[in-house]
Amino acid sequence: MSFWYNQVPMEENFNSGHLACQGCGATIAMRFALKALGTNTVVVIPACCWTIIDGAFPAHAIKVPLFHTAFETAAVVASGIKSGLRIRGKGDVTVMAWAGDGGTFDIGIQALSGAAERNEDIIYVVYDNEAYMNTGIQRSSATPYGAWTTTTPEKHPEDRPKKNIMEILAAHSIPYQATATIAYPEDFIRKFKKARDIRGTRFIHVLSPCPPGWKIPSDVSVKVSRLAVETRVFPLYEIEDYGEKYTINYWPKGLPVKEYLKIQGRFRHLTEDRIEYIQQFVDRQWEKLVLKHKLSHGTLDNIPKNVIYR
Repeated sequence: MSFWYNQVPMEENFNSGHLACQGCGATIAMRFALKALGTNTVVVIPACCWTIIDGAFPAHAIKVPLFHTAFETAAVVASGIKSGLRIRGKGDVTVMAWAGDGGTFDIGIQALSGAAERNEDIIYVVYDNEAYMNTGIQRSSATPYGAWTTTTPEKHPEDRPKKNIMEILAAHSIPYQATATIAYPEDFIRKFKKARDIRGTRFIHVLSPCPPGWKIPSDVSVKVSRLAVETRVFPLYEIEDYGEKYTINYWPKGLPVKEYLKIQGRFRHLTEDRIEYIQQFVDRQWEKLVLKHKLSHGTLDNIPKNVIYR
């Protein structure tokens, strides 16, 4: 067990003057990621919000080399850059693909699956804002059940559960996976540092609140991220040993899922029975994850609650 306090590096590898919306979770996430990885890093970004956030040429928001690429190609371009760097004797450079949920769950999943199957030596991060936010808040396969988007309006909200991208990647037997949110920066940065020091394909799923898309005030992005964890909607955990070892890093309070839903305008149309349906789904998913943790560690005894667990 480890207790992580005051582990956020002071170094800033992110310039001011980016083009993100106020309260953008993806911007805070990139800031934390680059604090962890340092400047010996190359970032690959496909079409997504971050294509805009980084700024129009010749402006450039982050202090590391960045390649803009096509929507579906983040994983394969990152793999190619890593191979080229290795040939040039620069194999110690970290290459990170940074893509939205549309470019990961949907359009880019073929390239990601291929890279994972080959165990390419890259870090792949999906900053998941649960819709195609950059092009007008359209539904993606990461959009949760019941959510409003411009293509799933209130009278016809999303009627399918969110795709379980972590289990899809676990089926590829890669060395490291993790979930993270900006509400738990010590946990976030520890996981990125850990991923940096592992070879092979590493996959990190970051929940990324979008104020306009989620219909939340710009000052509650951290709060809604914390509620996602405390209600067990988005647990913090790792999958290691090529998909065999599951570790829950933070044991949430188990707040009612309604607490998470009610502060987001995209769920305001939900009836009580639909909220209860979501609660039951979240409870079942949490029970499955706890069982996997128990099978990996042999017991749930003496596990501290509400602290980061490593």
